[in-house]
Amino acid sequence: MQVIEKNTQFEELKSLNGECYSVPIFIDSKKHRLNNSLSLLYLNCDEREFMLCFDHSESLGVSLDCLDDLQFDKFYVPNKNELNLNNTIDISMLYYLNTNKVLEFDFESDTHNYFERKYYRFSNINKLIPIYKHLENSRKIVQKMKRVVEVCNQNDVFQIYNNDVLSNLNFIESSGLKVDRSKIPIDYQRHIGTGDFVYTEYNPYTSTGRPSNKYGGMNFGALNKSDGSREPFVSRFNNGILVEMDYDAYHLRLIANIIGYDFPEGSVHEYLSKQYGVDYQESKKLSFKYLYGGIPKDISTNIPFFNQVSKYIKDKWYEYNSTFSVKSDIYNREISKKNLADMNPNKLFNYLIQLNETEYNMKMLSELSMIVQPYKSKLILYQYDSFLFDFCLDDGKEFLQKVRTTIEQNGNFPVKVSKGMNYHEMKEIVEK
Repeated sequence: MQVIEKNTQFEELKSLNGECYSVPIFIDSKKHRLNNSLSLLYLNCDEREFMLCFDHSESLGVSLDCLDDLQFDKFYVPNKNELNLNNTIDISMLYYLNTNKVLEFDFESDTHNYFERKYYRFSNINKLIPIYKHLENSRKIVQKMKRVVEVCNQNDVFQIYNNDVLSNLNFIESSGLKVDRSKIPIDYQRHIGTGDFVYTEYNPYTSTGRPSNKYGGMNFGALNKSDGSREPFVSRFNNGILVEMDYDAYHLRLIANIIGYDFPEGSVHEYLSKQYGVDYQESKKLSFKYLYGGIPKDISTNIPFFNQVSKYIKDKWYEYNSTFSVKSDIYNREISKKNLADMNPNKLFNYLIQLNETEYNMKMLSELSMIVQPYKSKLILYQYDSFLFDFCLDDGKEFLQKVRTTIEQNGNFPVKVSKGMNYHEMKEIVEK
């Protein structure tokens, strides 16, 4: 094993290509990676081992810029959001897509546990743990990574998730959320980084594929709208506001798009209310009830939209039982029957709604991220049917118009737009 602690020692590593397995080690395992920095990086390349030292008590340090010179054909990492170089492959995503299970890396040594117990009040403990103990742990992680690569299929669907889905989530996370320090809960203030920013952490490894978004005990994906939980989040710009775009009747329109049903222009809920023979609010309740709780026979018979939805449910249930798997409609992701428990037709349908929702959003976000990048404004939060922007007024209406057109996909998925000085006091903008 070669320890690299000077830039002059890096030449041999620069000349290598092929496959490389890596384990990034941050200075503080208790901090978000975006409020953190690399202490060490273990590399296993064709059974040759290297430990790059960036910031550790036992060594000198090389510059992080040296990572730009690494040119491997495949660069395997436990989690791509921790280290994303050329040709990076996320082992956790590879395992998840093949098994529908979460991959665990739980190899911390007794030494790691000792230091974390003894110095629990201190930060940056990984800088103190001996390098050889990090080496032992990294070797175990790499062995597990290699076993995953041996048995898991790196197909086209994986390439989409690895290159697009994870990149989109990382793009949003990297923007961070500006907070009013005086209004954030006391027990969460330790997670506030430089410039009064906190960072989210999306978890795509859920049972339905819909990413959750939690970090440090705060559920960013389910912040209460009425109890003040959203109030700490403000704009980072002196001349900025928060702008949110919410899809209208998203699941109804998404399903209609998948099954080829054309809703007329205007409100979907109003359209269905006339077919139900009820008012607008009752129409919303009934539609959600039928989508997520099951479609009664009379509704399936008498309302054309739900008639086609019923056929879709039956087709997917037949696919599931005849091929022992089912495929999503956007990315064609195959999910094996053996990885799904206690399924019935409607449960499978609900599963597919959330999976298709996520994949459609990811497809759109790949386009949206390219739109946002040249501007000062940031996309700072994504939930299943809404997108929150930290909008710099310098970007003007042009930015908002481009963003809205992209999210709406040229009018196929209309949004409601709200603005506010903080995330709690959002008011709908009536005019376009």
